[in-house]
Amino acid sequence: MRLIQCRHDGRLTVGLVVDAGSVQVVAAEEGVYGLARQAIAEGRPLSEVVAAALTETRLDYAALVDNGELLPPLTHPDPAHWLVTGTGLTHLGSADTRSAMHAATLVDESTLTDSMRMFRMGVEAGKPAAGEVGPQPEWFYKGDGDCVVAPEAALRSPSFAQDAGEEPELAGLYVIGDDGTPWRVGYAVGNEFSDHVTERFNYLWLAHSKLRACSYGPELLVGELPEHLEGTSRIVRDGQTLWEKPFMTGEANMAHSLANLEHHHFKYRNFRRPGDVHVHFFGTATLSFADQVRVEPGDRYEIELPALGRPLRNTLERDTESDYAAAKPL
Repeated sequence: MRLIQCRHDGRLTVGLVVDAGSVQVVAAEEGVYGLARQAIAEGRPLSEVVAAALTETRLDYAALVDNGELLPPLTHPDPAHWLVTGTGLTHLGSADTRSAMHAATLVDESTLTDSMRMFRMGVEAGKPAAGEVGPQPEWFYKGDGDCVVAPEAALRSPSFAQDAGEEPELAGLYVIGDDGTPWRVGYAVGNEFSDHVTERFNYLWLAHSKLRACSYGPELLVGELPEHLEGTSRIVRDGQTLWEKPFMTGEANMAHSLANLEHHHFKYRNFRRPGDVHVHFFGTATLSFADQVRVEPGDRYEIELPALGRPLRNTLERDTESDYAAAKPL
């Protein structure tokens, strides 16, 4: 089951994806968020709640796209209660880079960089047995719901940014129950969008490089996630493909299990605040930046993961000046 959210007749609307051309409207006053809260309260699978709320109304999927009416597939009415975070150094990479990474884990511990040491910890113990806990991954904060951009909309890069690079990722979408239990609503394609020049200058600037916009969707996969997922990430300039590369995700291509990544996020009590929405990016191994591509304003990011439905597309815009005003004493 795959769901979308959109604006239809001026209202937040949920749709069940029927096929590439149409979606069936789901009766939902508070969008997917409200459906998830209902499923939690009633102790029922989300798929059952959705099936019971289906209407006879169908919408033209292409028209929603063309009219700019798509929204992220899970949102919160208050952006401050919609947290966006992620993990890095989680993916094994393509076959040739994987062998190089594994070879690097055989060298003496004292010669490893901090990044490679963390990656090695994940390779060795990131998929613990049920009931056990593996090493914690790299973790970062991106922002709250105000940093999220709808599918097909523009990702805005700040005037001080050194880079505007895509990160094709799988994202987990969650709602926190009234008792503090995190409930995974489903998965979506994500563009985690970072400043790789800033990050590469000094890894201690990773936190700065991640405070950018991001996008996920347009579809939310409800149910079982395949262990092996293959997709394509591309940059389109003036209607022509500038750069394109396949990427792999899913647990079969990761050093950590999803359960281990979730544990090390939700173990913090402040991330289990009842009613909150969490969007957590699971990492990538494929970047156009690594191939010396510089994305320019007007270019379009396209991230395609067929198992999760329609590709995620966004264009790049750059702020020409900072809107920051110096802090003033009271």
